[in-house]
Amino acid sequence: MSSALQTIVLGGGCFWCTEAVYVKVRGVTDVESGYSNGSPQRPSYEQVCTGTTGHNEVVKLTYDPGQISTQQILEIFFVVHDATQLNRQGNDTGTQYRSGIYYTTPEQKDVADALIRQLNQDKTFGKPVVTEVLPLANYWPAEEYHQDFFEKNPNQGYCVAVAGPKVARFRKTFAELSKD
Repeated sequence: MSSALQTIVLGGGCFWCTEAVYVKVRGVTDVESGYSNGSPQRPSYEQVCTGTTGHNEVVKLTYDPGQISTQQILEIFFVVHDATQLNRQGNDTGTQYRSGIYYTTPEQKDVADALIRQLNQDKTFGKPVVTEVLPLANYWPAEEYHQDFFEKNPNQGYCVAVAGPKVARFRKTFAELSKD
């Protein structure tokens, strides 16, 4: 297995929550909140929030496949968000909160497709997975104030109610993959 760093982009609802989990994952070397798979160049948060840009709130993960596999990255993804909700996560609604895996290699696509097939075959969630699996397109970093939001604002209401429980679920389910 090559240990050249790889990149994959995930949309699992609000990027603050997804970022909060993956910064804790062993083998993930960088996490950046951003927007992808929409049409305007350099969209702003305000534009993306309208739900009219096609962009999704995402996190771009850089990881070392010598320490963590794409399969493990995606297993975490399917535990920390509800992949059966179309265009929403909890109270966050709109296409900008859709479940998505945006791959940068054909192998990542194969892993994602196989895992989704298995989850649906096993009826893991009792409902079909609606996660889109597409090549990464038109990625843009989010504004600086969105970066490391949970780390900087752990007592903010949304972080306490939504991001914190996702981090706790990750730590409980994947203790062996936690950095701390």
